[in-house]
Amino acid sequence: MTAAATHSDPLAAPRARHGHGRSTRSLPRRVWRGRPEDPRWARPAFLALLLVIGLAYLWNLGASGYANSFYSAAVQAGSQSWKAFFFGSLDAANAITVDKPPATLWPMALSVRIFGLSSWAILAPQVVMGVATAGVLYAAVRRRFGAGAGLIAMSVFALTPVAALMFRFNNPDALLALLMTVTVYCVLRALEGGRTAWLVWAGVAVGLAFLSKTLQAFLILPPLALLYAVCAPVSVRKRFGQLGLSALAVVVSGGWWVALVELWPASSRPYIGGSQNNSFLELTFGYNGLGRINGEETGSVGGGGGGGQGGGWGETGVGRMFNSEIGGQISWLLPAALLLLVAGLLLTWRAKRTDTARAAFLAWGGSLLMTAFVFSFMAGIFHQYYTVALAPYIAALTGMGAAVLWEERSRWWAGAALGGTVAVTAVWAYVLLGRTPDYLPWLRWAVLAGGAVAAMGLLLAARLGRALLLGVVGLGLAASLAGPTAYTLSTLNTGHQGSIVTAGPSGASMGGPGGGRGGGPGEGGGQPPGQGTGQGGPGQAPGNAQGTPPGGQGQTGQGQDGRGQDGQSQTQQGQNQQGQAPVGGTRGTGGMPGGGMGEGGPGGGGGGMGGLLGGSSVSSEATTLLGQDADAYTWVAAAIGSQNAASYQLATGDPVMAIGGFNGSDPSPTLAQFKQYVTDGKIHYFVSGGGMGGGGGMGSEGTSSQISAWVEENFTEVTAGSATFYDLTRPVSGS
Repeated sequence: MTAAATHSDPLAAPRARHGHGRSTRSLPRRVWRGRPEDPRWARPAFLALLLVIGLAYLWNLGASGYANSFYSAAVQAGSQSWKAFFFGSLDAANAITVDKPPATLWPMALSVRIFGLSSWAILAPQVVMGVATAGVLYAAVRRRFGAGAGLIAMSVFALTPVAALMFRFNNPDALLALLMTVTVYCVLRALEGGRTAWLVWAGVAVGLAFLSKTLQAFLILPPLALLYAVCAPVSVRKRFGQLGLSALAVVVSGGWWVALVELWPASSRPYIGGSQNNSFLELTFGYNGLGRINGEETGSVGGGGGGGQGGGWGETGVGRMFNSEIGGQISWLLPAALLLLVAGLLLTWRAKRTDTARAAFLAWGGSLLMTAFVFSFMAGIFHQYYTVALAPYIAALTGMGAAVLWEERSRWWAGAALGGTVAVTAVWAYVLLGRTPDYLPWLRWAVLAGGAVAAMGLLLAARLGRALLLGVVGLGLAASLAGPTAYTLSTLNTGHQGSIVTAGPSGASMGGPGGGRGGGPGEGGGQPPGQGTGQGGPGQAPGNAQGTPPGGQGQTGQGQDGRGQDGQSQTQQGQNQQGQAPVGGTRGTGGMPGGGMGEGGPGGGGGGMGGLLGGSSVSSEATTLLGQDADAYTWVAAAIGSQNAASYQLATGDPVMAIGGFNGSDPSPTLAQFKQYVTDGKIHYFVSGGGMGGGGGMGSEGTSSQISAWVEENFTEVTAGSATFYDLTRPVSGS
């Protein structure tokens, strides 16, 4: 890179730092002005963009209701019981945990403890994580490549559709993405001077990320560890010693909770949801570990195909991040990021071993390639929203690559590289927008035309005057970001509910599991008290698996919610090949393979995996029934499947036991244990129906099936609204 950049240049890299003159200024002035070496506009622009991101992500936040009721129920439980808070239990009586470690639940549970249970109290902490991720991303990019590069990175990140989705949703991916961004930032700080403390902090971030989503946190460790081992500006011996300390930090920060759970007597803690042997280590290395890679998730309802073939979780291979299921979620700037990664490495290739600019490209690029590679070829459970993990890496590479090419703009090849990148990005946006032809049909042509003009202008960058060149750059940015911006705005304006959600307008994730793009209140994942309009009982509401693959065999739901003329939920009309659809299921954003559509076709009013795995509408009659003498029971009810149980728990505010965990296939409780709970008077009602319960859950020998059969044979059936319950305090005659 040249040294010709100046402070007035919006993409100029900062000059070398000297002294600590800012220490004499007041704190408010330091916050507003920033570092002395930055241009005056940098810090105000950064703070303004942070504010815009925060306000945009808070917009319409309550439309998602309880979002994923599975995690919302665990948040509610954690706000009521510190034991449930620690373990990540689904209910305050601590019957079973969620199938992830609990770190992602802790901020939300604390928020609910302070502000009370509501959609905003649950989801606002996720928005804060999104703003924090943008801030860390800016700090990381700005240090070496300038404020302009940092602002571009922030913008690309915030306008990535799947980021706008997941930083307003209560799945674990928001905290994971934040901590992965912090990890890369800390490694880059450590590389600046071989600083042990920063590398240890990177290890702490990875350990905490492990407590958010287990082994996914380790995906970026190989490229980052190799990078530090080769490029750190200290002796080889010290490098490996520092890496050892960082590894120890990973073990301590992530392992303390694991050790406590594994050493805790199983009889006095909740069952570890998602495991078959009540072991968090089994969950980590099985269902949430190798099972995701090879498709052999014990306890899952279905598995993957893999091997480059179209499996149960979608087609695997190098094109997966670009296909019709994933592309519109994350890949808008992915080609640009890859091209700019190559450009950045070529420009810095002859630099010395410890060069921090090249190290930054290798850190962000290695993290992107490693994560994308695993996502592309994993044959097990895979959902579109997982790709939010790529958003910070793509954003950083885009900002850094644009900055280094801008510094070289006086050379024809730099202009050609910038122009080519804009052209490729515009063409790819044209393709992606073409997958939703009814959504802003004019935009794809505007993007293509704007991108072509900007590309031609950048080819002539060395010959253009400054004002005209800045206009061309602005047009190029607009053409590159218009597509993802449109999808992001669609995402912000729509509520999302259920376990599987997708960003963008209807049809943005065609060919995948339909989406979870929420409709109005009461349509799916559950609404906070006073917000829902669902009127009927859940009927055969599912407690289905996070792991029901697209195209899996099932039935249409049979429950009633009071909205259809004959008592059948409108979202259940038509054949759904993906299992029982819940009453009041959310609207899908995309169609389902095999032609299994809800009413309205692709992205229409029903169907979708988002509805399949969403919560149920709970009638006021059912809520009143379960509320009778609730304080006299440990659990007011038991239901098969976590989503089914979560809906009742959120509606009543009292613990509901989830039999079989998320999938209904966990062997918890056993029939003998359940009988003892009933004998001891700890459970009042059993909710009829619910749950596909793959594996052992629904087979003749499965725990869930055994419990259901025993209850139906021995206890009195009662109805509330259109839902069926069994009163476990009233045996039938002769029992």
